[in-house]
Amino acid sequence: MSYAKLDAHCRSLGALEHALAILGTDEATNMAPGGGEQRAEAMASLSGMHHRQATAPEVADWIEAAKAETLETEQEIAVAELERSYVNMTCLPSDFVERKMRTSMRSEQLWRAARPKGDWKAFEPALQEVVEMTREEASLRADVLGLAPYDALMEQFDPGNRTASITPVFEELKTFLVEFLPRALEAQEQRHARRPLKALSGDYPVERQKALGIAMMKAVGFDMNHGSLSISDHPFCGGVPSDVRMTTRYRTDEFLSALMGILHETGHGLYEQNLPKQWAHWPSGKARGMSIHESQSLFVEKQIGRNPAFWNFALPLVDEHLQESWTMEDLLPHVHLIQRGKIRVDADEVTYPLHVILRYELEQDLLSGKIEVKDLPEAWDAKMQASLGISTLDDPKNGPMQDVHWPSGAFGYFPSYTLGALMAAQQWAAIVKINPDVDRQIAAGDFDAVNAWRRDNIWSKASTASTPDILRQATGEGLNPAYFIAHLEARYGH
Repeated sequence: MSYAKLDAHCRSLGALEHALAILGTDEATNMAPGGGEQRAEAMASLSGMHHRQATAPEVADWIEAAKAETLETEQEIAVAELERSYVNMTCLPSDFVERKMRTSMRSEQLWRAARPKGDWKAFEPALQEVVEMTREEASLRADVLGLAPYDALMEQFDPGNRTASITPVFEELKTFLVEFLPRALEAQEQRHARRPLKALSGDYPVERQKALGIAMMKAVGFDMNHGSLSISDHPFCGGVPSDVRMTTRYRTDEFLSALMGILHETGHGLYEQNLPKQWAHWPSGKARGMSIHESQSLFVEKQIGRNPAFWNFALPLVDEHLQESWTMEDLLPHVHLIQRGKIRVDADEVTYPLHVILRYELEQDLLSGKIEVKDLPEAWDAKMQASLGISTLDDPKNGPMQDVHWPSGAFGYFPSYTLGALMAAQQWAAIVKINPDVDRQIAAGDFDAVNAWRRDNIWSKASTASTPDILRQATGEGLNPAYFIAHLEARYGH
């Protein structure tokens, strides 16, 4: 049977994907700097091997033959998603895939060395090479998929989402946020005038913070038997569903940024750990895309972790692990603190989308050739000043060098972050509608009902439908920014 051949084919690809995922995580967390060149070569070779297997001509024949066989519904969906994946992968020749892996890994390694010094001039040529390669990739994909070049890139991260539907939503959101931010900052200033902020500072050893983070991870449902927590320059969630590798970064003078980072990555990890195990080797059993992935991480960080109800449960854990007593009245103003800043990963709920929309606009300009890499510092600065009133012109480390995405060739990824925030708010509204008691449950440390809804409506769906369709099936409507806007108004508008 051709279906059986496809099943064996997917298992073989899954083994290579497993190896690449663990090697990539290790490269970012444990590898000595001197191992970079050989690691890049090894991963490039494995990527080429994976791509050649995944795009072998006989796979197309097996897919066509399997479609003619009598299959169960789940098998039909699995074959259809494999076909979508096959078409997307055959857009690119194997030698290009190897060149992309080699170019992006070397660029990322150079970025790690140049970013701490803010050495834009040293980094610029490597990024220019990545951008040229990305333009080539976008053209190759667009020709096969019948999509606009940027949509063809975004399809790799977010199947089904298109700029035609996203751009108007982002324009509406940006207009709201530019007006709302000064109002929210004024409301915050009035609250702080009534009760001044207690300094969020002290001596918080990394090991204590890590123990606190792991306690939080377990509490919200993360399985430590199939996951771990490490340190990296840029927090991420990697590995594979059976071995989720989460990372964060710590500051010893305050604990909240690392803790929120851990909660965010735990959301990613929960999604991975709860994907349907029987379909793990098929594309249909993998995470749908990055906006749904981000909706799960932001759900844990924002809808749960910044929910006042959560801190009724969490404060005793903070006291136990950090040996310092905080009251709700003293900690929540920090949890809900809004401030204009340069750094996306440190941004609050209100300003974060402005950082993402800036990148969404700039990477489209880079892809189209409207701007070149050499123009980025000035273009970045202009958009930062327009939306957040901040200049980054003399600080490239915290301007266009701050993220790992572009150095690693991940163009089309950034919109996922804000789409995820919009989707998380929409999912929370759907949960509250059927479970008005959810805040009381969270305050008691009971996350079972929340996780059950997400398991039934998001996690178990994996890649069995497009991103917009999964959201529509889960919440009863398409993407609607009104829920996120209402969420911000309620939490920060008074």
